[in-house]
Amino acid sequence: MDALTHAVEAYIGNSTTYGTRRDALLAVQLIFENIYTAYDDGSNVEARRNMLHASFYAGCAFTKSYVGYVHAIAHSLGGEYNVPHGLANAVILPMILEAYGEKIHKKLARLAVTAGLADKDTPCREAGEKFIQAIKDMKKYFGIGDRIPLIQETDIPKLAHYADKEANPLYPVPVLMNAEELEPFYHRLMEDPGERNSVEKGKISYDRKRN
Repeated sequence: MDALTHAVEAYIGNSTTYGTRRDALLAVQLIFENIYTAYDDGSNVEARRNMLHASFYAGCAFTKSYVGYVHAIAHSLGGEYNVPHGLANAVILPMILEAYGEKIHKKLARLAVTAGLADKDTPCREAGEKFIQAIKDMKKYFGIGDRIPLIQETDIPKLAHYADKEANPLYPVPVLMNAEELEPFYHRLMEDPGERNSVEKGKISYDRKRN
């Protein structure tokens, strides 16, 4: 899902090229065609090979076109709390895509068609929503929650500052936000009162699946 985040953020950014768009689309296609098989059957070499290719193409895409706020927020959490980077990206990705709103609907629609989630005649907003929902479904299937409860409320202004300074002006994000506008995302990622540690639940689920 880190590779998926690379491909998506590279594709929806404002500094793409024909080559990076092509690589991002190919990565998304390969991921949606193979990730469940690779997850359910680790001995399936073809699926794992295709996932490796997807990771490569996504890497080619974001190396030139950069990423966005998903990575900026994930990096701040990794630096402060050692949250695994791929896990942070997976948790954050749908939240940020929803926040970008209609600005990325057309591009998300193209990703949805490539992923086999919509056809070319599907309205952009509907197709984009299907793509975001597919990511949420993927998270649920893999036991990845919606919270990162390690976050301390007193750290949020600092974390948002880090993410802001990383993303602007380095990343060609589709919607520009300042540190104050980024703070609510960290609040949303905090554990709700009485909610179990969803990140740890996801890890336990994954470990059981492997064993």
